[in-house]
Amino acid sequence: GDLLPADGVLIQGNDLKIDESALTGESDHVRKSLDKDPLLLSGTHVMEGSGRMVVTAVGVNSQSGIIFTLLGAAGDDEDDGRDRRGD
Repeated sequence: GDLLPADGVLIQGNDLKIDESALTGESDHVRKSLDKDPLLLSGTHVMEGSGRMVVTAVGVNSQSGIIFTLLGAAGDDEDDGRDRRGD
């Protein structure tokens, strides 16, 4: 499936199913529709169907960008702690 490069809101879809396991850990594909659960997140994969979305966030402002930023910040804190102790 195609990788979604940005966060967005579904505006047109046809039997769209998304694999959100990269973000949620849930292995089931999630059905997306205009009426129910129209949010599409970067870093997820389109498994079935097609659709169009309005992009709402890219890069560090997207959901996957926020997660990567937080993970990077945690890594920096750990490195700083070792430097202060002289390890």
